[in-house]
Amino acid sequence: GMNVNGKNHLSCITRVSELSQPIVIKPLPGLPIIKDLIIDMALFYSQYKIVEPYLQTSDLDPNHEHLQSPEQRALLDGSYECILCGCCSTACPSFWWNPNQFAGPDALLAAQRFVVDSRDIKHIDRITQLDNPNTVFRCRHIQNCTDACPKGLNPSRAIQELKSIMV
Repeated sequence: GMNVNGKNHLSCITRVSELSQPIVIKPLPGLPIIKDLIIDMALFYSQYKIVEPYLQTSDLDPNHEHLQSPEQRALLDGSYECILCGCCSTACPSFWWNPNQFAGPDALLAAQRFVVDSRDIKHIDRITQLDNPNTVFRCRHIQNCTDACPKGLNPSRAIQELKSIMV
């Protein structure tokens, strides 16, 4: 990811012919710059790790499938496709201002994915862990994250859904 003409993009899929001239390329904002366009994403990944972005289930019987209905599976659409490029979080003012407290749109999108997953047994623990003023409720729904997502995902909607579940 990089900031091209003031907007976060994936450099691997951004067509130069579709950009307005002059083209101004900068590193993604809000994270420390290592050199040139390279940013230190350690904080980004540490915030992602906090939400425990993996399925937590009871011991599974390898001879028995863990089935979901089509409706249950449809709840996951738009949340598991995240590629962790950092475009959403680095477009988010709440992440810029509180990077050590606000989890960021990518982490909260992942959290929402597992909270609504019918196979996950830790959804109450997940919600309890996120229930503080700085983790989820710091989001102001400016929608920069949704606008910046190169995969067309909607982290803002996922955060709003988390807030609704928590309230």
